[in-house]
Amino acid sequence: MLILLPPSEGKTPAVHGDAVHWPTLSFPELNAYRAEVLEALGTVSAHEDALALLGVGASLKDDVDRNTRLHREPAAPAHQVYSGVLYDALGYQSLTPAQRKKAHDSVLVISALWGAIRFDDRVPAYRLSMGTALPDVGRLASFWKPRITAALAGLTAGELFVDCRSSTYAAAWAPPAAQTVAVNVFTEVAGVRKVVSHFAKHTRGEVARHLLTRRGNAPGTPAQLLKAAGEKWSCELVEGTARKAHTLNIILPGQARLP
Repeated sequence: MLILLPPSEGKTPAVHGDAVHWPTLSFPELNAYRAEVLEALGTVSAHEDALALLGVGASLKDDVDRNTRLHREPAAPAHQVYSGVLYDALGYQSLTPAQRKKAHDSVLVISALWGAIRFDDRVPAYRLSMGTALPDVGRLASFWKPRITAALAGLTAGELFVDCRSSTYAAAWAPPAAQTVAVNVFTEVAGVRKVVSHFAKHTRGEVARHLLTRRGNAPGTPAQLLKAAGEKWSCELVEGTARKAHTLNIILPGQARLP
């Protein structure tokens, strides 16, 4: 089982430590492409219109400034750098050592800057969305898709992919449809379902945590994932096709509230 996560929009910079050490990153065959994106990001971030070019507001100026010196910025494990609703719900810090090892082995983050990394890869905090287009690189989802596909080809045999990404990041790589289950989250009132993005992020983080902490074997099929998720939520499985992934729909009560 591999759990696919998006990065968080907000990131927690490391206070001290060494800069990113490229040879130690997972999937080193992506390093040349990572360097290409990093260089383009640094150039854009140094531009006088950097905020507009990256589609962010003035409150994120410090983050954009940091983009210009990522080669020198302290790096930390991805599970520390990525923060926000989904990652808070996953709660890496409260996992046991065995559960953390499971997270290192089974969680993949699909990133606009790094392509694909594992939870224990050390990276600096950065500001870049997969929906961005960079000079000489183009739209990042299109740039990364063939490169991630080639780099992760060896991972696909026999794995179940639990896809907790948003659509923006799902566009950057599609694992084999028959082996993939996308997690959707709805609230339901009087039989009417609504998608609420904030609940979706939180619940996807909870799904990842449940799969990392539950007893027993990891699910290896969509049906087994449905059974595992059913231990905690009301849910249903929508069968996929040869080209479309299966979907696990988690239905929250209409009065659901975040903790």
